[in-house]
Amino acid sequence: MEPEFHRIRRLPPYVFAEVNALKAKARAAGEDIIDFGMGNPDGPTPQHIVDKLVEAVQDPKTHRYSLSRGLPGLRKANAGYYARRFGVELDPERETIATLGSKEGLANLAMAITGPGDVILAPNPSYPIHPYGFIIAGAVIRHVPVGPGHDFWANLERAVRHCIPPPSALVLNYPANPTAEVVDLAFYERVVAFARQHQLYILSDIAYAEIYFDGVPPPSILQVAGAKELAVEFTSLSKTYSMPGWRIGFASGNAKLVGALARIKSYLDYGAFAPVQIAACAALNGPQDCVEEVRRLYKGRRDVLIQSLEAAGWRVPSPSATMFVWAPLPERFRELGSLEFSRRLLREAKVAVSPGLGFGEHGDGFVRIALVENEHRIRQAVRNIKRFLAAGNAEPAGRPRRAVGA
Repeated sequence: MEPEFHRIRRLPPYVFAEVNALKAKARAAGEDIIDFGMGNPDGPTPQHIVDKLVEAVQDPKTHRYSLSRGLPGLRKANAGYYARRFGVELDPERETIATLGSKEGLANLAMAITGPGDVILAPNPSYPIHPYGFIIAGAVIRHVPVGPGHDFWANLERAVRHCIPPPSALVLNYPANPTAEVVDLAFYERVVAFARQHQLYILSDIAYAEIYFDGVPPPSILQVAGAKELAVEFTSLSKTYSMPGWRIGFASGNAKLVGALARIKSYLDYGAFAPVQIAACAALNGPQDCVEEVRRLYKGRRDVLIQSLEAAGWRVPSPSATMFVWAPLPERFRELGSLEFSRRLLREAKVAVSPGLGFGEHGDGFVRIALVENEHRIRQAVRNIKRFLAAGNAEPAGRPRRAVGA
């Protein structure tokens, strides 16, 4: 009998895999599935960025190995972004590094700074890489419940108080995936003080910082005085510039953490293809009206979805940021749990969403709806959902269906 690999054994079955398999089966049968499952931007990358890629790739000098830290010009471009957007000065040589998307950066930093037995504080529900990047690295996760109905500060205090050994790092994600929660600068000031008191590093993911709708730009933790003494922040071009497949992100902040990530990456990769990095410079340094257009796109979709769902009898909070809606299960269906509800929604309404359970046990009363279909398709989906809500069976699996009128 072959033994299981240690790191694989620590990973649970991927909850999304079942919904994805059902989705693939339905499509193979010719069914039209309206897919709100994956946060995969459907808009084209702005033309000036594509043009820069084409121009750069025609130069044979760019076809050679690049730099695992990122091209100097790209690191300077990210430092310029932080200066413009947050008023934060970064040293391009020591305090920022280009990554193959924020997901790769966080996972490799986990490998760099943690080992077996280290305790990491991670939000629950959360984007899976936030806890599992550290689990893969051998760490132990102490979950901090977040989202509607949870007191973050009470949960954080409790987690630290009951951790043996004491935790070494805290993961934050605002605007949050999947809950779409946002925080203000006062929150970051308090969390920096807390981390300093308890000798914690902070790993902050702000991949959705440019996708906001109510006029108040989400802050960076690096705006807090002294934050660079203990915090590193992950950003990404994927959502801001509709560049998910380009795989360009950054880690910025604490020089020791950035240096640790650079050391690990120097063994693992030579950085993104140079023309992609050059095009990323064009994104950060070029016209930014395309970013405002992305915000308008998602805001319009958000408004259509929220208003249509309410008219269909499913009241869902309207997010002020991200490209996601964090929807509590309709009351009549709550006993099903998020996975079974998602299965039935796919089977009976031909609409795919992400079950909240896939983001952690504290997400089980919700589904995540990604704003990745156009407004016409959103309205079509909600018409299907309305019929499902009116006629769908709300009995948990294994329980006999009640007779009509019982």
